[in-house]
Amino acid sequence: MRLIDNHLRRALDYVRPYWGALVPVVLVSILSTGLSLVLPYLSKVLVDDAILGRDLRLLFQIVGLVIVIPLVSFGLNVFSGMRYTGVSADILFDMRLDLYRHLQRLSPRYYARTPLGDIVTRINGDIGEIQRVVSEAALSWFGQVIALIGTVGMLIYLDWQLFVASLVVMPPSLYTLVRYRSELETRITKLREKSSQIGSFLIETLQGMRTVVGANAQGREIERFRNRNDAFVEALLSMRLYTYVAGGLPGLLLTAGTALIFLLGGYRVIDGTMSLGTLVAFMAYQARLMAPVQGLMGIYTNLATARASLVRVHEVLDERPDVSQVSEPKLMETCRGEIQLQGISFDFGRGVGGLSQVDIKIPAGQIVAIVGESGCGKSTLADLLERHFDPQEGQVLLDGVPMSTLLLKDVRRHVSVVPQDPFIFHASFIDNVRYADPKATDDKVRAAVDAAGLTPLLELLPDGLHTLVGERGRQLSAGERQRLAIARAFLADPAVIVMDEATGALDPSSEAAVLEGYERVMKGRTTILITHRLELARKAERVIVIEDGRIAEDGSPELLEAEGATFRELFIDVR
Repeated sequence: MRLIDNHLRRALDYVRPYWGALVPVVLVSILSTGLSLVLPYLSKVLVDDAILGRDLRLLFQIVGLVIVIPLVSFGLNVFSGMRYTGVSADILFDMRLDLYRHLQRLSPRYYARTPLGDIVTRINGDIGEIQRVVSEAALSWFGQVIALIGTVGMLIYLDWQLFVASLVVMPPSLYTLVRYRSELETRITKLREKSSQIGSFLIETLQGMRTVVGANAQGREIERFRNRNDAFVEALLSMRLYTYVAGGLPGLLLTAGTALIFLLGGYRVIDGTMSLGTLVAFMAYQARLMAPVQGLMGIYTNLATARASLVRVHEVLDERPDVSQVSEPKLMETCRGEIQLQGISFDFGRGVGGLSQVDIKIPAGQIVAIVGESGCGKSTLADLLERHFDPQEGQVLLDGVPMSTLLLKDVRRHVSVVPQDPFIFHASFIDNVRYADPKATDDKVRAAVDAAGLTPLLELLPDGLHTLVGERGRQLSAGERQRLAIARAFLADPAVIVMDEATGALDPSSEAAVLEGYERVMKGRTTILITHRLELARKAERVIVIEDGRIAEDGSPELLEAEGATFRELFIDVR
């Protein structure tokens, strides 16, 4: 229970900034509920004073009130409901925004181990479920509590003895509610997990549809889809059964109390110790008592759903980023581009791709090639330089300043990485390139595109720079996607550019065109070429060979071609 209370407390932190907007909504809701409590009492006046007292004028007055009060109450409910829905949507957007911002701070390691469908389910489905419960249940909670208190008060006022008799069924009703609530929450959590598994399956197989079709695996994937859906349906039915039990069984027990009221109340009217109007009003309030009690029980059930979703949302928010910004970061408006790695060690914990006691100093403006076998730690350097990770030992310096002390935005403005498999948005060429600098002019975009060797391709397209490239750039070849990413990096105009196999998918002629533009645009800037291509390594002023996470050789391309044993083993001796 303590854990659940903590989740609710954290959720209330999002409500506090909106108290000012919620107070009028609550007051109007209370007023509306108070007006509705008058109606049952009018039945007593109607029977005892108007009908049995033969007061025609009073009869018309009561009828008028019966018409006016619901209309006024309806108008107040519409106002409070619409206003509250808008405020609750703002509150839940704040939660979704915090979650999205936190996801932006998490490292590639988190996304490597977490299915995308699970992330989408939490940020969309779970928060959507919280919003549904909040928008439907939270406001009604105030009305239900006021209605319950007011109804109990009127029942005691009309006949306290009859009210006490009606409480006989309350303890077993509350017991059943508490008994099944924890079971319901467990089943809701399981349902969320099964739903996210379906989402992950669909995202993965839709992205890999060409592979699925090419391997004639359609039938196998359909069977996997069916199995996941069956597990989801099983969890759904289990959750629904406990929803009915937790929400309906207490109400059924309370209904049994109505029969007792009929018996005792009818006897007292016949005995002459209670007026007929009082019994009618008592029964009306008793019927209204069922509504808030069942409503509160239903809200309690809904809260179990919201808690399950809150737990899943908080699991992501509690995920600690691999990289955090210091409380008072240093600003770096300009950057020369000097890079220094001092005693760097980093291990992913999987036995490959790590670095061990690496020391490298790259003067500003130098072009350096990083080469080595796959899994030796080359791409890890790119992640460290863009500060997706921090080293476990040692430090990375930019212009002599430890990166860990700099504003993250400045680090990623001055250091730009062109990855081997760049992400391309479902947008036009110009929008994808301009993503690096939204304020860039068309001329600057064209210059970056030309430098990346894309101009001949765009001249063949009817819409040129405004051609849509499809989701993840599916309408482009692998080489064209890489060149687009290179153009994006050129436009960012960084002091340091890291090309992580950025020409790996290019044919020799395309690579030559890119390198010609690259040499023109990146002249005087620090450039790190992570590559397995000898032709690209020869373009560098200096080559660093990494073997098993350590620096094996360091020198000019000419020197390593002549004397570098590891370099020659990688490139020369295998030719």
